[in-house]
Order: sequence, then C-alpha cells, then structure tokens
Amino acid sequence: MPKIKTHSGAKKRFKKTATGKFKFGGTFKRHLLTGRSQKRKRQARNGKYIGPSQQHQIEAMLPYGA
Repeated sequence: MPKIKTHSGAKKRFKKTATGKFKFGGTFKRHLLTGRSQKRKRQARNGKYIGPSQQHQIEAMLPYGA
C-alpha cells in the first residue's frame, strides 16, 4: 500500500493536539485592525480549534497527524 500524501497547505496551518483535535492560528488579525476594538484584537491572538463538522476533512488532509 503506498503512502498517502499530506496536503502541503494544511500542514502549515494545523497542528494535531494530544486529544486529537486540530488547532489553527485563527483569522481576522492581519490588516484593517484600527477599526476593531482592543478586546476583539486581543481575543484574536489566541489559537482556535476546528469544529466537529470539519474534523474529518482535516484528518483526510493530514493522514499522519502532521
């Protein structure tokens, strides 16, 4: 059985945690930050987790848990 290729874009964006969830950097923190409140920008710093409805898609792109 041949090896499955890992999706190059996904391996740069997602990390698998010890519990099997996928963590990613989050969105809305690159530009146009002057119009956003301090609270919103501060909360955007933290990483986010993939929801259960997309879990199977990320697992398919990262077969070896990159």
